[in-house]
Amino acid sequence: MTYHDISLTLSPDLPVWPGDAQIQFERTSDMAAGAKANVTRIAMSVHTGTHLDAPLHFIGDGKDVTTLALETLIGPAQLVEVADADAIDAAVLDSLSIPAETERLLIKTRNSHLWSQPKATFHTDFVAVAASGADWLVEHGIRLVGVDYLSVAPYGDSTPTHVTLLQAGVIPVEGLNLSAVQPGKYRLICLPLKLEGCEGAPTRAVLIDYEDAPGGF
Repeated sequence: MTYHDISLTLSPDLPVWPGDAQIQFERTSDMAAGAKANVTRIAMSVHTGTHLDAPLHFIGDGKDVTTLALETLIGPAQLVEVADADAIDAAVLDSLSIPAETERLLIKTRNSHLWSQPKATFHTDFVAVAASGADWLVEHGIRLVGVDYLSVAPYGDSTPTHVTLLQAGVIPVEGLNLSAVQPGKYRLICLPLKLEGCEGAPTRAVLIDYEDAPGGF
């Protein structure tokens, strides 16, 4: 089967959301210093790199990441490309001819090219899902939406999009790197760390070419 890793590599150089601590790796046991094994401690926000949001992120009594259904996180996914849009609103989504049966939608934008930059620079002008786009996703039965920057919502206006999606049970997967994959139908595997009480979690996301996937997967 052909696999496509659409996850970001975590490193101290990866951009993080403004106000979040930079990723830190600390070698607490080092064979080079005479230890019997190498052991590393990590420190970072759960919204670092490729990650997903649970309802608890924007809903006070919402559920945490341990409650998310595997049936939502694994299955057929439609990847679409929005090359020129500055925002993903209802009109843009209407123009994409997204198949009616789509439940997992991945949206490739110019954001994906930002991940090839060597410096840890956060871009506030990233392409995101506008409030009307969030309404469209809910109305069309989308259960999971993946985007290629660190938030599904526009910078400085995070609440409307997040609340609309999370109240409806739509799971945002953020920080995907879609630069090496083409639009089309795939099988998605998107598994977060099982972090009790947390509103988000780092995620490893992989696509499998649809024709290569075993039947029923």
